[in-house]
Amino acid sequence: MPNPSPKPPVRRGRRPGRPLAIVAVLVVLALAAGWLWHRHQAAAAQGGYRTEAVQRSDIRVAISSTGTLSAISTVTVGSQISGQVTDVLVDFNSHVKKGDVLARIDPSTYEAQLEQGNAQIASARASLRNAQAGLKNAELDYQRKADLGRQQLVAKSDVDLARAALDQARAQVNSAQASINQQTASLKNTQVNIDRAVIRSPVDGVVLTRSIEPGQTVAASLQAPELFTIAEDLSKMQIELAVDESDIGQVKAGQAVSFSADAFPDRQFKGVVEQVRLAATTANNVVTYPVIVTVDNGDGTLLPGLTVNAEIEVNKRANVLKLGNAALRFKPSEGSPLADLQPADPGRQSQSGNRGAGNANMAGDLQDLAATLGLNDAQKAAFDAALEPMQQRQAERAAQQGQGTQSTQQQGGSRLFGGGPRFGGQGGTPDAGMQAQMRSRMRDRFNQQFAAFTATLDDAQKTKWNAAMEAQLNAKRVTIYKLANGKPEAVMVRLGSSDGSSTEVSGPDIAEGDEVITGEKSSAEAK
Repeated sequence: MPNPSPKPPVRRGRRPGRPLAIVAVLVVLALAAGWLWHRHQAAAAQGGYRTEAVQRSDIRVAISSTGTLSAISTVTVGSQISGQVTDVLVDFNSHVKKGDVLARIDPSTYEAQLEQGNAQIASARASLRNAQAGLKNAELDYQRKADLGRQQLVAKSDVDLARAALDQARAQVNSAQASINQQTASLKNTQVNIDRAVIRSPVDGVVLTRSIEPGQTVAASLQAPELFTIAEDLSKMQIELAVDESDIGQVKAGQAVSFSADAFPDRQFKGVVEQVRLAATTANNVVTYPVIVTVDNGDGTLLPGLTVNAEIEVNKRANVLKLGNAALRFKPSEGSPLADLQPADPGRQSQSGNRGAGNANMAGDLQDLAATLGLNDAQKAAFDAALEPMQQRQAERAAQQGQGTQSTQQQGGSRLFGGGPRFGGQGGTPDAGMQAQMRSRMRDRFNQQFAAFTATLDDAQKTKWNAAMEAQLNAKRVTIYKLANGKPEAVMVRLGSSDGSSTEVSGPDIAEGDEVITGEKSSAEAK
């Protein structure tokens, strides 16, 4: 029986989507490999350094010091007379009013002197009446003899004797009157001493100290003994702080002060700088200046004599970029790849493309400053006209930088106002001489460029403007090293306020979130 012929194989058509799927998978794998390679490269670059991120926050600059609380006005009450204390009518913490009796001293001695003085005045008045009677008799005798003398009935010498007796009688009357005045004055002095035997409060206040007891003898021969100390008003108190000479230049009247006292550890108190005194004190070669801080003590919580720990807020910057001081102090080691990096021109963008925010450059700083001056339309127009050349130079420099011109790479921040080198020291950091020259040149050009604008400002606006510009020109600039797209680059930043651990930074090549190098890892750390 013949074998059946085999069936021809069935041919199936190819799926048209299979090549596209393969291509898509290959593309995804290539992208993933590229992303992993890029991440590996960035991690490898970052793995060799310790970094810290730039943060946006507030910076509060404060000076710490210690001091003692005291009443603003303290009066010491003493005794101007000597004697035995008979009564003490107040005690510690007693509230007194002006004129209230605090104590009494035995006035017996002065009362006896008063009686003696009254008797002496009575005797002097009797002598006066006797002298007045003698004067009347001398006047009558002189008149008779003068009439007889004109008639040639008595000798001229008798008339002269009568005139002399009259003059003597008048002198005796004047002497008796003077004696009465003297005794009256002595009597008044005795009466004053009797009044002083009653010690009264000279002010309204609180008795802080009492140093006498009834029966105690007070001797006021050479100086007035101190009996009481009265604080005039404890609702207003003061602190005398001793501020070091290195910090005193930052302290101004009106600055806020916060302080604490060990007696109230859970409370924070507030005060205001009232006065910076010029009376410096030197102890162990340390010079300090007294700073007076006024404190509101309306609730009576604070007590005189408490030792306080105070902080004077000399500056506060809100919502600024800040960086740890470790990143600012970092210097590449010898032979490190970072040592060859140079800061970029501030007129161009960094490799990361960031230009910062707000105060990214001086032009932005000036615009922010002008916004706080309350300019009118004419002043705004003058400001815009003065700022326009600066912005044009920045735009031109940015365009040249984009074209990679060599001349732009060698010129820096002073070109905001014209030409001139920027970096004069090693590693892109200006030396002191170059910085001074730069500041002087920039100040002259700036004053010339904005002369028409500053002429339109009033005194208050001009003071604020000049102070801000000096701060801009004198600001310290340092080189830091950040990671941009996984690669380190050197950038120049301007420093601002510092709280001791972090410092305000600004510049066109620094932004929030940037990773800044704070140190180089050893080979063991990198692994």
